Amino acid sequence: MKNGSERYGYIPIFCDLHSKHVVVIGGGGVAERKTKALLKAGALITIISPRLTSSLAELAQRGDISHVARTFQAGDLEGAWLVIAATDDKTVQDAVYKEAQDRHIFCNVVDEPRVCSFIVPSTIRRDELCLAISTGGKSPALAKALRKELEKDFGPEWGVFVSLLGRLRSLILKNYKGQAVVDKCSRLADLAVTRWIKQDDWQRVEKWASDICGEQARPIVQEFAQNG
Repeated sequence: MKNGSERYGYIPIFCDLHSKHVVVIGGGGVAERKTKALLKAGALITIISPRLTSSLAELAQRGDISHVARTFQAGDLEGAWLVIAATDDKTVQDAVYKEAQDRHIFCNVVDEPRVCSFIVPSTIRRDELCLAISTGGKSPALAKALRKELEKDFGPEWGVFVSLLGRLRSLILKNYKGQAVVDKCSRLADLAVTRWIKQDDWQRVEKWASDICGEQARPIVQEFAQNG
């Protein structure tokens, strides 16, 4: 392209779905997987499908999700913030996408980038740490393969590390000002700490944290050590 600029089809965005109305079209295995992920994000979910997997039926019975027991109809997306279509019926896919576009609602049709306003990346989740991998819909298999490769390097210690950083950063923001905040927060991003956590070397973690954040950091680290 001119001036050496590049253009990409998608931009990565992490969405807060807590208490947002999400509509899922379909009630099979894929819909089940998507629904369970959405529930973890705190979404308010309505599933539209004549049939549900046993697991989805149980969620509906408990009141964790709403279920409309029929096929998709025009108007079903009213009030939705986001929609996911997990069906292989192209007529339904096109109808869902058209209504979503008309209503300016983000829409994902599983495995059909042609009718998606967003795509769902392959992810590695370690508590609050989330790594997203996407090939822009060109090769989901490659994204999955890369995820499996990276999972070897990002164990549960990374989730602990991120949670600890959040507590220590709050301590810095409370006790310091100006450039000291920037400098100390930068020092917190020490990747070697993940190795110490993995090795249960909490004494070393405690010294590292107190050197940066002061003595108030010690009980915070001790709390993580006891819970680990």
